[in-house]
Amino acid sequence: MDQVRLGIIGIGNMGSGHCRNILEGKCPDVKLAAIADIAEERRTFAKENYPTDVAIFSDGMELLDSGLVDAVIVAVPHYEHPKYVMAALSRGIHAMSEKPAGVYTKQVREMNEAAAQSDAIFAMMFNQRTDHIYRKMKEIVESGELGEIRRTSLIITNWYRPQAYYDSGAWRATWAGEGGGVLLNQCPHNLDYWQWICGMPKKVQAFMSFGKYHDIEVEDDVTAYVEYPNGATGTFVTTTGDCAGTNRFEINFDQGKLVSENGKLYMWKAECSEQEWSKNCTIPFGAPKLTMTEVETDGKSEQHVGVLNAFAGAILRGEPLVARGEEGINGLTLSNAMHLSAWLGKPVELPFDEDLYYEELKKRIATSRLKDHVVAAVADLADTYNTK
Repeated sequence: MDQVRLGIIGIGNMGSGHCRNILEGKCPDVKLAAIADIAEERRTFAKENYPTDVAIFSDGMELLDSGLVDAVIVAVPHYEHPKYVMAALSRGIHAMSEKPAGVYTKQVREMNEAAAQSDAIFAMMFNQRTDHIYRKMKEIVESGELGEIRRTSLIITNWYRPQAYYDSGAWRATWAGEGGGVLLNQCPHNLDYWQWICGMPKKVQAFMSFGKYHDIEVEDDVTAYVEYPNGATGTFVTTTGDCAGTNRFEINFDQGKLVSENGKLYMWKAECSEQEWSKNCTIPFGAPKLTMTEVETDGKSEQHVGVLNAFAGAILRGEPLVARGEEGINGLTLSNAMHLSAWLGKPVELPFDEDLYYEELKKRIATSRLKDHVVAAVADLADTYNTK
């Protein structure tokens, strides 16, 4: 094929953004072939704004069965990401999921197992992996130039949201509608690049507040502590309640550190490793000499367009993806572990008890603010994938 015939299931903020990028010619290997949305107003929007050859469906499954698409992007509410991805893969249709991969790891693990049985390509829309700063940080970490990681610190508190944001949809910030708050809605990208660059921890302990700054039932303030297999430690801090937020990522090594903030990347490099210096230094207050530089990058951050173009390139020419779909479980593991730790009031070892997590989540779904029929629909979705 010359182009990938793409369908987009769900044309809310993200889905319509992908449509716009394609129609503006930013993805030359992709043809927008079909969209699906259960909301009549969104279908009307599509009819009024998209070319007449773009097929419009009221149901995602109808789109998948239409024979009009080679691939799909799934941009529906979080709980249904695995449902449509698995349906696509089972039909031999390539699938990309918006973030997060799902709400709970047990559900996403089933999706990954289904992907392993399919010849179709499965990808995640982790656009922050295209950011020039994070790509450079990963390159430096993997090079070993600064030695082994000792500590990581990610403060991502520039996610401020007023109450009006949460009032804009009954499903927002509910256990039944989203499955979580700032961790599931705003932070999947941050959790992904944190583990992508630094690796997965072995233990998580989290402290979080539910509705601390807003009239919501899910978390809007989180502080988490992690331990890595090599003995390194890390912290992750996020909230939607800071009006003057921070976006700072710091990694300390045994021979220096990296700091990303305000669109810049800085490196401090010691003349030798800390252990070597400490062992040989004879001066009580001595410290190794450090050289600080601003790290040069290629400046490229192709974001959503870059991820979609890579997806099309993988389908047409076997080129590498930005993020394989199976990797979506990693960041979700971190957020699930943080929730479980906060709910139980104790540290959680990885891998954690996925059945226990799901039982705790169901308790919160049962008392969610969403109307009973919506809660029942979520329970039915769980039944579909044998996750009770």
